[in-house]
Amino acid sequence: MNELLRIGAVIKPHGIRGEVKVWPTTDDPGRFDELSEVILKKGSTESTVPVISVKHFKNIVILGLSGIDTPEAAESLRGADIYVTRDQAVPLNEGEYYIGDIIGMEVRTEEGESLGTISDVIDTAANDVYSVKRPAGKDLLIPAIKQCILDVDLEENVMTVKLLPGLLDL
Repeated sequence: MNELLRIGAVIKPHGIRGEVKVWPTTDDPGRFDELSEVILKKGSTESTVPVISVKHFKNIVILGLSGIDTPEAAESLRGADIYVTRDQAVPLNEGEYYIGDIIGMEVRTEEGESLGTISDVIDTAANDVYSVKRPAGKDLLIPAIKQCILDVDLEENVMTVKLLPGLLDL
């Protein structure tokens, strides 16, 4: 399991004080209000930075970060990903999983046939959809609903699914 969980990405600078606009990749953008620090990753560079201010505007979070106090410094963070440690993560309910724990998971049918690995989680209005990278052929899209997802074993890194009619032409 990943010890760091991605919660956002820096879009661009905001204003003249070095704040940055962040696209939240978490279900709860309000979770930024509780953070005292974040981990910034850009390329091979990683640093832990204290959070000094948080504002919300529509779907965007505006962060003020310690040591980032000019538009130029904020510009250098464009494209950086924002992470928190697992112990800072919002607790999940039963049957919920962090996307970072799902990506790369092997997907098997209830009969044990390997379908591939999860390469992406697509957020839709109705439910999430898992994109499964198959060894041969097109990616398989599986809705994250109880009728399809039978079991998720984080220890074994395996998801067991039931393919509803029409999901896969065998």
